[in-house]
Amino acid sequence: MSDTHAIGGRRAAVPALPAPAARRPAGLALNLSRTKRFASSVVILLLWQGASVAGLIAPRTLAAPTTIVATAWELILSGELPHHLLVSLGRVAAGLSIGVSSGVALALIAGLSRRGEEIVDAPMQMLRTLPFLALVPLFILWFGIGETPKIALVSLGSAFPVYLTLFAGIRGTDPKLMEAGRVFGLNRAGLIRHVVLPGALPSGLVGLRYALGSALLSLVIAEQINATAGIGFLINDARDFLRTDVIVVGLLVYALLGLGADALVRGFERRALAWRPNLIKG
Repeated sequence: MSDTHAIGGRRAAVPALPAPAARRPAGLALNLSRTKRFASSVVILLLWQGASVAGLIAPRTLAAPTTIVATAWELILSGELPHHLLVSLGRVAAGLSIGVSSGVALALIAGLSRRGEEIVDAPMQMLRTLPFLALVPLFILWFGIGETPKIALVSLGSAFPVYLTLFAGIRGTDPKLMEAGRVFGLNRAGLIRHVVLPGALPSGLVGLRYALGSALLSLVIAEQINATAGIGFLINDARDFLRTDVIVVGLLVYALLGLGADALVRGFERRALAWRPNLIKG
């Protein structure tokens, strides 16, 4: 239909605007998006369960999802899984504290001084290319077979990501910000405190997220060194008895630990970097 209006004694036809299309509520669209995101995972689990029930996947090859859930529940109720989890968390916490502290200190030395870079950077670049498995025999000779080599491996694995990203963040400070700081009368210590370190903090937090993942990967290797407790020990013990359900439970614990640690760092990042426009907008 159209409407008419008089223009200069003549009637001109004005087409009517189409009716607005129905829109989905924002909450409904968000829920549908989240549902689609996990749909493929649900389909994979259903296919996995169906193949296990049909006998296409043998239990010794891979346990069924329902068996894995039942095994996880049994390990939790017996207290076995919480015990091994606490032991692994203690090793990760000790190794991370040493590795992150060392990485930050070395990055500050190399990033804030040209001579420090000449002393620190070359050895760090060489050490980070060494495979962990090749270091295990040497660490056993140095530190024995107790907790020390396990913590040392976790420390080594977590130090390099922090060092590399923080060093790059310090050296990537915008020269214009440095010049603006000098204009406002900041000396070298003031520039480092108010310009360089805040500017390098985003890179350092990215390195911390990588360090958490590297620490968990190092822990898998470390807990193969004469361990009597820990998630790695639980997995190795299950391997000897062909318990694929226990192995998968241990792997899921590692995955959840990594996801939880990353979420903690991201939450801290939102608070510490609230001054960044993109985070405020988000």
